[in-house]
This record gives sequence, C-alpha cells and structure tokens, in this order.
Amino acid sequence: MVRNIKIKIAYDGTDYHGWQTQLNRPTIQETIEQAISVVMKQNVNLTGSGRTDSGVHALGQVANFTSDTNIPEEKIKIALNANLPRDIRIIESEYVSSEFNSRFDAHDKTYMYQIFNDRVWNPFYSRYSCFVPANLDFEKMEKAVKFLIGTHDFRSFMAAGSEVKTTVRTIYDARLIKEGKIIKLYINGNGFLYNMVRIISGTLIDIGKGIKTVQCIEKAINHADRTLLGHTAEPQGLFLVNVSYGNLQKSLDISDNLI
Repeated sequence: MVRNIKIKIAYDGTDYHGWQTQLNRPTIQETIEQAISVVMKQNVNLTGSGRTDSGVHALGQVANFTSDTNIPEEKIKIALNANLPRDIRIIESEYVSSEFNSRFDAHDKTYMYQIFNDRVWNPFYSRYSCFVPANLDFEKMEKAVKFLIGTHDFRSFMAAGSEVKTTVRTIYDARLIKEGKIIKLYINGNGFLYNMVRIISGTLIDIGKGIKTVQCIEKAINHADRTLLGHTAEPQGLFLVNVSYGNLQKSLDISDNLI
C-alpha cells in the first residue's frame, strides 16, 4: 500500500551544503533520501517544508515522501536513524493523508538566531552561534525587533537575485531573550524570504553596536531600501525551530529549545 509519510527532522547543518540536493555536494535532503532508499528498498523524492542554507541547523524541519511500505509508522524513524549519520536524526514519523504536502501546507515557521556575546570565544558554541565580541545595547535591539511584527513588504530584507511572486510576509511574533552571554532572536511568521532572518539578525547586531539606529528597520520597510539595514549574519547561528500546520497560527514556543 502506498503511504504518505511525514517526518520531523533535527540536524546539525555544519558539514552540509544546505537542505536541497546538489551535484557532488553533501546535503541534508540527499542524505535522508539515501537512508529511505535503504529502508524502503526504493528510491523516493523527499519534499521539505523549505530550504535551509549551508551551515544552517534545524530542530524541527518537516518533510514528507510516499512509499509502498507496511512498516509501522512509529518504527520508520528508528529504521531511518539506523541508516543516518549522527548529525541527522528523525525525531517523529507518521502516516498522513495523501493530500498532505510539507511545503505547501505549512502555516507558519519559527526560527531562532543565536548570538554569543563575550570578549572570548567559547569553542563549544562555535558551530551553533554567531560570535560578537563587542558590547551590545540589548534594550535598543529589543525596541527595534518590535517593528518587524505585522504584515509588511519585506523586499529590503531579501538577498539580491532572489525571485519570488511576492515579498509581503506576516510576522506574528518576534522577540529577543538574553541568557547570560547568549542572545537569542525568536521569530515566527507565515513565511520568510531568502536570507531574511540572517539580515534581520545582522541588523539587530549592528543596532546593538550603535552602527545602525533603532528606527532603521521601520525605515527599511517603508522605503524598501536594503542599504538602511545591517549586514547579513553568519549562517551557523540560525535554527529552524518549528513548522506549524493548520488554520491557527502557532504561538511562539521557546520551551522546546535544545541549544
């Protein structure tokens, strides 16, 4: 019987060239597809909820594939994990309706960007955060992040050369949390443009340094001007935390943060 199988994935993206399969480069999608082909004894096409760039991580990426299998749904993750490297784990597996598509049915996503703010670099955070040795004004960063909330044209928050039908996105929630030397940006929205979260993160860092003003985000939205914003932050601090499906938006949940 052909089944549509939904999986939830956590991965360390350090040693991969992003999610999407590329010629002669290791990727998350290709690595999982190879594991599926071993377990299911057939080649499959894995559909992800979205792409993550080289070096970007995930705590809750979602994907689906179809396969003619009788393996109990809860045991699929066990079988796949036995054939995956340790930096990729399937944390949930379940049968879903044949109409389900992890990309097009996604209602909202939550990302987290992590900053290690100290004079001395901590090697245990080198793969999972952006190192900022300068003093950061956290209060200014907090004020600035609030300008993101709502439905706006975010074309100035997109990497050059991107092609999309619309640059309008809705941000349901965005907040900063400071835990000692760690600053975390959590942002939840119905979609994100290419490099959008990294541009936001780099801009907040520049605001904290005093390079950019608190109002620069609001001005960039109003004038669609990329030059008003800060730099694009490094990829290793970025995590796809959650993908939500359904008619109601998922509130920004930080309780399951593992980093």
